[in-house]
Amino acid sequence: MNYTLLGKKLGMTQLYDGTTQVSVTVIQAGPCPVLQVKTTDSDGYNAIQIGYETKKEKRASKAERNHAKKHGVATPRAIREVRCDDAPEYNPGDVLDVTKFEEGQKIDVIGNTKGRGFQGVMRRFNVKGGPASHGSMFHRRIGSIGLCQWPGHVFKNQKMPGHMGAKQRTVQNLKIMKIDAEKNLILVKGGIPGANGDTVLVRSAIKGK
Repeated sequence: MNYTLLGKKLGMTQLYDGTTQVSVTVIQAGPCPVLQVKTTDSDGYNAIQIGYETKKEKRASKAERNHAKKHGVATPRAIREVRCDDAPEYNPGDVLDVTKFEEGQKIDVIGNTKGRGFQGVMRRFNVKGGPASHGSMFHRRIGSIGLCQWPGHVFKNQKMPGHMGAKQRTVQNLKIMKIDAEKNLILVKGGIPGANGDTVLVRSAIKGK
């Protein structure tokens, strides 16, 4: 299993690596209690459920409260299930933290991009648009989207105005520049998806050497 933690994007800052300034993203990763362990014998596949942070009991459903209470942990604010290749070596109640990551290691970060609302094709797909002069009546429009008699309809996947952002994205092979185990912080080189405060999934890189 790739070592995985739930965390929160705190923001960006800079580090000096001895020769240049490096832009880094600060992620508060864990601690993540293990809520449930699934195996091929009991559930048909191997996986673990991990939680992150806690929320007030009155804001949790009865099912959420009882599920966490059953495994001896406080009701988490976020829960994710992580698939495992082999039978998990963890037990409910175990806590995962950043100590298993190392500086210089490559990781993948999964998060949801910032929502941009309803946008036109010029912003959404970088379409050129029409003439900017007066009277053209064609400035930021999409232009022609179909053909004449054949095929008589708009092709599938035609780039159109619509909702932009708020989609899951994965940034691969980000280098860990620094780890603060006391504060559960990971500083990774470059940017990651989402706004400050958004929940992200941090895992050891699948394709990284």
